Amino acid sequence: MYNDIKLEKGLYNLSGKSFTAALEELDPSAAYMGTELDGLDAFERQLKRFNIKINGSGCDRVEKFFSSTESAVLFPEFVTRCIRKGFDDTVLSSVCAVKTLSSGSQYLGCTLTDTAEYSDTTEADALPAAAIREGSTAVTLKKIGRLINASYESVRRQRLDVFGIMLRSVGVKLAAAVVKKAVTVLADADPDVTTDSLTYADLAALYGSFDCFDMTAVIASPAVASQIAAMEQLIETKADSNGRITLPFGSELIKTAAADDNTVIGIDNRFALEFITSTDLVMETDKLIDRQLDQITVSITCGFRRITPDAVKILKIS
Repeated sequence: MYNDIKLEKGLYNLSGKSFTAALEELDPSAAYMGTELDGLDAFERQLKRFNIKINGSGCDRVEKFFSSTESAVLFPEFVTRCIRKGFDDTVLSSVCAVKTLSSGSQYLGCTLTDTAEYSDTTEADALPAAAIREGSTAVTLKKIGRLINASYESVRRQRLDVFGIMLRSVGVKLAAAVVKKAVTVLADADPDVTTDSLTYADLAALYGSFDCFDMTAVIASPAVASQIAAMEQLIETKADSNGRITLPFGSELIKTAAADDNTVIGIDNRFALEFITSTDLVMETDKLIDRQLDQITVSITCGFRRITPDAVKILKIS
């Protein structure tokens, strides 16, 4: 049972396993189906065990994690989850077709050459060929991160929900830096549509430039996105509960400062981009457990690669 689990630092250092995955092996969630703990993962059950409330009217303070040696072991996972939530709740998931874990700092993917027309062939003729080959240029993965200075004395009385929001904001900014790398890769191509002044007809032309693929998303800078949102054709368009705007031809409008004011990128996010990383979000756990919060470090090592060039189209505003 979850009350009997021995919590120790070593659970963070098991090769190929996250802290929660290690806990789940010791305390499988499947054992709680149909009970009052159904729906909680192994980490959340440990919070319940030590009566640590991380939100709501009875929210505890940071120091509650350090009420015992074992409960202190949970603190790095709390920090990681807060930062990851900020990182994941961004446009990154809307632009990446797949996430690949690489074992090294360089990644050499495959390329698909498939340019022949798909058409009828006679019985005696050979079928047109498509070729999948190892790529000739490796993607170099680079580290992006942040060092957060916060002494234990300065944060121990802070409510966990407020402290968590601060950490989530770090995750949001970290993701924004990662998205900038993604947009740089997507934008590195000759334009398919050019215009002197952006109009709805130009967006429709970008949409029409897709052949086999669809334009599921349009990526634009804040200035250009606001210009698009103000177009007469979008006057009756309303954002959904998550603040997302869908253009009349079905494309999600993605606003990001990673794009410049002269480029609009249309993508089919099912085929366009590969997100390559050699790590998940990484931080030093031992210092957090020992209350050495003077320097909380978090980082991710990653890169991006176009998978299908035809799934990306560029509109340039001159």
